[in-house]
Amino acid sequence: MQFFNAKTLIVVGDMFHSEANKELDLFIRWRRDYENLKFKLVVGNHDILKKDWYEKADIEIIHGEWEQDEFSFIHDFDPINANPTRYYFSGHIHPGIRISGIGRQSLAFPCFYFTPRFAVLPAFGKFTGLALVNPQAGENVFAIVNNQLLSLS
Repeated sequence: MQFFNAKTLIVVGDMFHSEANKELDLFIRWRRDYENLKFKLVVGNHDILKKDWYEKADIEIIHGEWEQDEFSFIHDFDPINANPTRYYFSGHIHPGIRISGIGRQSLAFPCFYFTPRFAVLPAFGKFTGLALVNPQAGENVFAIVNNQLLSLS
C-alpha cells in the first residue's frame, strides 16, 4: 500500500470465511492505519458478516458487479453472460496450478490466472482449496511460491 500509494483496494469476494473473531479486530486496527484508502468489497458467497461490521470497517459493499473504466470486478465470472468489451477480475474459484518435477513428483500452488478476457485472482487463506487451471495459448499464470511470484507463461 505504501510503496504504490494505492488510493483504492478492491476485493472480489470471500474476504472472510467466518463470523466475528480475533482476525476481524486485527483488520479493524489495520484499517485505521489506512483510513484514507477506499475499500470496496464485491460480495462473495462467503461474505457473511453483518452489515454494521463492514460499516465500522469503512468498507463499501457492492453486490453483483462493479465497473471502473473498461474493467469489471465480479466475484463469480460467467463468460457466457460477460460483456465482450470489458475485462473482468474475479476470485470465486481460487485458482491453482500444478507443477510437476522429475518422475511423479508434483506440487500445487495458488496462482494469478490471466486470459485475454478475464483474470482470476488467488485466495490467500490456508483453508480455501484450489481449482486447478489448465492455461491455454495466450494465457498467463503466475504461481505464488515461497511468497514470490513465478511466471509459468
